[in-house]
Amino acid sequence: MATKKQEKLPGEEILQEATPQTDGNPELEEMSQPEDDSPDTELPQTDIEDSLEDVSSEEFRDADPEGGILPQTDMEMADGKPPSEPEEKISSQTDADSPGDDIPSGNALGEESSQEDVSQTEPEKVKKPRGRKKTKENTTQSDTEANPEEKNIADGVEEAPKPRKRRVSVRPTTPVLAIDDQLSVETDAEKAKNDLLDLLESQKTGRILTGTIQGVERPEDNPSRSFAVIYHGEFKVIIPAEEAVEPPADYRGRLPEDVLHYMLTKRLGAEVDYIVKGIDPSSGIAAASRLEAMKAKRKQYYLGTDRDGNNLLYSGVCAEARIVSVIRAGIFVDLFGLEIYIPLRELSYQRWMDAAAHFQPGQRILVKVLEVDRSDRNHVKATASVKQSGENPYEKALRRYSVGNRYVGTVSMVDTNGVFVALDGGIDCLCSYPKRGRPPRGSRVTVRILGINHDSNRIWGAITHIAAPR
Repeated sequence: MATKKQEKLPGEEILQEATPQTDGNPELEEMSQPEDDSPDTELPQTDIEDSLEDVSSEEFRDADPEGGILPQTDMEMADGKPPSEPEEKISSQTDADSPGDDIPSGNALGEESSQEDVSQTEPEKVKKPRGRKKTKENTTQSDTEANPEEKNIADGVEEAPKPRKRRVSVRPTTPVLAIDDQLSVETDAEKAKNDLLDLLESQKTGRILTGTIQGVERPEDNPSRSFAVIYHGEFKVIIPAEEAVEPPADYRGRLPEDVLHYMLTKRLGAEVDYIVKGIDPSSGIAAASRLEAMKAKRKQYYLGTDRDGNNLLYSGVCAEARIVSVIRAGIFVDLFGLEIYIPLRELSYQRWMDAAAHFQPGQRILVKVLEVDRSDRNHVKATASVKQSGENPYEKALRRYSVGNRYVGTVSMVDTNGVFVALDGGIDCLCSYPKRGRPPRGSRVTVRILGINHDSNRIWGAITHIAAPR
């Protein structure tokens, strides 16, 4: 037996060199003793088996130190694989192995063979046919899309997850949630878009826009010209002076550009109409004309008629007007495209010294049209009054006072006729100069009523006491 063991050991060393061992899995020992193999199973002999023909199978089994399939079974249980899975590499000899799958010749015994060669040199293991394994793999490959998890389990390789298709989210057209059915609050982008549409519509269709004169500019390269500046949202609208105010009939010896600049400056803060003549969206500047807008309004309100054929503006009608300029002696109002001058005496029933103390550009007031001249359709004229648009306060106020009694008032005006004292109710009492000196404007005084004329709506009296001004 010792001699037989010595003859067997060299062949055993050759087997160890031909088949590389993996960690923890003695494949050579498992190959030498298949317990479950059928005795009729014939395996194709390799070159290594030919060199070991002299060694009996009984002596080969004696050389097996451990024997049995238990080491592989333990390893399979440790790896978490079913016991039948490693057996695929033996059964392939009858079902799937081709003649070209033999073990390499002896010249490659010293080299480390690949994993495919190792699987081919694993003989005498009881396992499932390899054809079944291939059929399973083919089925898995054909059903990859249907069940990708089975392929990953069979191959032992985790497949990278496929990227999911992202749904294209469609944002709502209105980014702001409205309380009502329609959004009443505009965003900055919507405001800028609407402002541009307003200017474009005015340029194409002649639509009249309204704005406030917020500045008067003179370009550095041409200081003789003046421009009125109106801001329509983010756009700057410029109106040349010759398109903003009507030139006067008499320049009184002054340069026309200086007169137009002065008239334009007096209209700072006034609310005016204009029509856009040109626009540059890139720079945010638009050019407009006020005189053209005034002409369009005059044609509509002074020359136009209603359904009955009557003019819209006529003598005796009350209308709303916009103050465009204020001077000491009166005001200029824009009455539907026509600038009308209203003197100081037609502003109030009381005596005023300065109209600027009571009115300012941009203010809207109620006026009464006194007369309209349409003889020249290109030059319509009209007159208006502010005080006649309301009720005469003297008719009611004079009933509050009686002759011989004393009342308190405020000095409203002092002129050559005497001192005018404003009493409660909006009426003035004309008083003579007191002996103790002329009272200043705004001072509180006591007046004794001397007479009342209800026909001419006049009242007069005398100042008896003067207090410090308010």
